[in-house]
Amino acid sequence: MDNGSKKRKADLDEQVKGGKNKRARASFFWAVQLRRISGDCLGIGKKQWDVVRKEGAVDQRAIQPGDTGIWATCAMKKEAKSVFDLQVLFQEYATKLYGPEQRSGVAADEGSVAEGDIEAEIDKELADIRKPITKTLFASVKLDTQCLIFFKTCHPVEPVNFIERICQDTANGVQLQNCRYIKRLTPITATEKANAKGLEAVAKQVLAPHFHGEEQAPKKFAIRPSIRNNQELTRDEVIRTVASIVGPGHKVDLHGYDLLIIVEIYKNVVGMSVVGSEFEKLKRFNLEELRHTSDGTAPPPKSKEILEDE
Repeated sequence: MDNGSKKRKADLDEQVKGGKNKRARASFFWAVQLRRISGDCLGIGKKQWDVVRKEGAVDQRAIQPGDTGIWATCAMKKEAKSVFDLQVLFQEYATKLYGPEQRSGVAADEGSVAEGDIEAEIDKELADIRKPITKTLFASVKLDTQCLIFFKTCHPVEPVNFIERICQDTANGVQLQNCRYIKRLTPITATEKANAKGLEAVAKQVLAPHFHGEEQAPKKFAIRPSIRNNQELTRDEVIRTVASIVGPGHKVDLHGYDLLIIVEIYKNVVGMSVVGSEFEKLKRFNLEELRHTSDGTAPPPKSKEILEDE
């Protein structure tokens, strides 16, 4: 056999081998799809976004009654950048305060699969599908309001202590990376529907540990409400309701308070938290002002929207 014939035969063998590989890959692909379809029918490896929502179902991407979280304000048109920067900052502090994030139920790498072992590759693919989804400690909520950001939080994050630690570090001169557009942080201990009943319910829940109980000493307190895009509750109504739930034995003091009750109303949700007198020392949890105070520079002038918020 001459050299030309040998070359043609080698090319033909390569094409046949390549065809077999293509058929094997195609078989593998359709086998995986079939397994996935079967798994979905059995409820295996379903992702949250694969579930068809029924009419009236709760949108988990919105702020809901029962949520805890953190409000943040930022420079105009810098919302996306600020969301990313806060996610990095919060995760850094979560690791520092609570230790590395635990991924319970997620197995380690099982090792490589031998080349050509189609069944083993399918089994590995299914194992990856079945792995549980790790719940994040901080989930940003998309809002349609400029300069405003909200992060949902989950255990073990306690929003008030968490934000106080970040602000105290900033006041002490710790340089926060990539947070130049972030303004104020506001912790939220609990949320409810923004109506009279919801306001009363969340106030009873949040205020009880601070003001109620036989051994509670008299305290001086102040109430600071903020209302955005809500016409159902007025500032005066909020103050009267919250003050009545604080109860007797405590005194209002707007400047020399021991505890400040923060009420944040946004559209159809009301959130509340209680902070101490260090709130004023920490520039009302305004990272921008804390940064400039610690480095001795003057903060830039506040925008109209931020001034209205205050």
